[in-house]
Amino acid sequence: MGTIVEGKGLSKSFGGLTAVKKIDFYLEEGEIVGLIGPNGAGKTTLFNLVSGIFHPDEGKLFLNGRDITELRPFEICRLGIGRTFQIVRPFLKMSCLENVMVGIIGRNDRNRGRAEIGREAEDLLKFVGLDGFEGTIAGNLTLIQKKRLEMARALATEPRAILLDEVLAGLNPSEILQALALIETIRSKLKMTIFWIEHVMGAIMKASDRIIVLDQGEKIKEGKPEEIVSDPRVIGAYLGETDA
Repeated sequence: MGTIVEGKGLSKSFGGLTAVKKIDFYLEEGEIVGLIGPNGAGKTTLFNLVSGIFHPDEGKLFLNGRDITELRPFEICRLGIGRTFQIVRPFLKMSCLENVMVGIIGRNDRNRGRAEIGREAEDLLKFVGLDGFEGTIAGNLTLIQKKRLEMARALATEPRAILLDEVLAGLNPSEILQALALIETIRSKLKMTIFWIEHVMGAIMKASDRIIVLDQGEKIKEGKPEEIVSDPRVIGAYLGETDA
């Protein structure tokens, strides 16, 4: 395995608030890496740095050894980093098929016709469990269906690494199991690296190869799930020092 994405000394402040402070991380090919921490820990800010929505005040970001620190989001996406968002953002008045086609077209491949792009979009909808929903307007989907559509749109960009932001939020236990199965299928069948923010601890601990823990913008622990769950600093970050 080789390193796909690497961040070195990443820091980002907003006014007087430091959201991310000197964070180092790496993603190896084919890994599922969980990113956890209490609300306000800096998780989504780190994702926004990786995907180019924000540029770091300090530090560097690399994709396959290439410095992508100053690139714009669409440039980073085309190089191989896709993402979903905590609040799903489909084009609500467009069909599921059209939503996924937008992701394919965004790859900047101008040599393909609409019919070919449509067939690929159909395959992706089937892959995420939305077979038969091609003509359904995105605004009419349930929450889990919108989350599946969000995954299909991200996969349509053909990423080597995908950032998943709380894809289990709002799902019931049965839906969580379905989503976990899809995440493992993305890793195993598509050979994709997954960086995943989640608050459903039982799920992310079960599915991840490695966990990174943030608290107040700093990385306080990194290791295998069994090392994370028993660490006093992690317990303290979630429960507070007194309760811990």
